[in-house]
Amino acid sequence: MKKDIALLIVIILAAAAVIKGVDIQSVDEYYSLHSDDTANAAHTVTLTVDCSDILDNYDMLDKNLRDECYVPSDGIVMPAEKYVLREGDTAFDLLEKATRCGKIPLDYQGSEDNIYNTVYVRGINNIYEFSCGPSSGWTYTVNGESPDKGCSQYVLNDGDSVEFYYVCDYTKEAVK
Repeated sequence: MKKDIALLIVIILAAAAVIKGVDIQSVDEYYSLHSDDTANAAHTVTLTVDCSDILDNYDMLDKNLRDECYVPSDGIVMPAEKYVLREGDTAFDLLEKATRCGKIPLDYQGSEDNIYNTVYVRGINNIYEFSCGPSSGWTYTVNGESPDKGCSQYVLNDGDSVEFYYVCDYTKEAVK
C-alpha cells in the first residue's frame, strides 16, 4: 500500500513537472496576430507575397488551385505590411513569422536538407513549385534586387522591403 502511494506521488510530481514545462496556448495566441507592435519598434521591415504571374498563366495552373482562396483575384497573397525586425532576422525568418501570423500555409525544405545550406521555399498558401508549369516556383527580392544567397542566409536591415513572388517560368522571369 505504501509503495502504491509513493508511486502515485511520483507520477503526480512527474506529470506536474511536464505540465509546468508545456506552454499551452489558444489558437489565437499561437498565431499571435500583430504580436509585435510596429508603431513602437525601433527597426522594421516590410513583406509582400505576390503570385500575380499566375494570373497571366492561369491555364497552366493546377486545376485544384483555381480558386481565390489560393490565387487571389489581384494575385496578392499578403499585401505589403511592416514587421518588427529582430537582430539577425533573415528574409526567411520574416516570411515564417508573417505566414504564421497570417495563418497562411508555408512549406519549405530545411537548410540541412540540401547542398546549398539554405532554406528552400517549396510552397506558400498551397501554391507549390511546379503548380503552374515545369519551371515555376517561389523566389524573392530585397529592395527590388535579387540577392545572391538563399532566403535563410540573407540577414535583413532596418527599412528593407522583402517580396516573395511566384514565377511561372524562371527561365523567362525578369527581376522585379
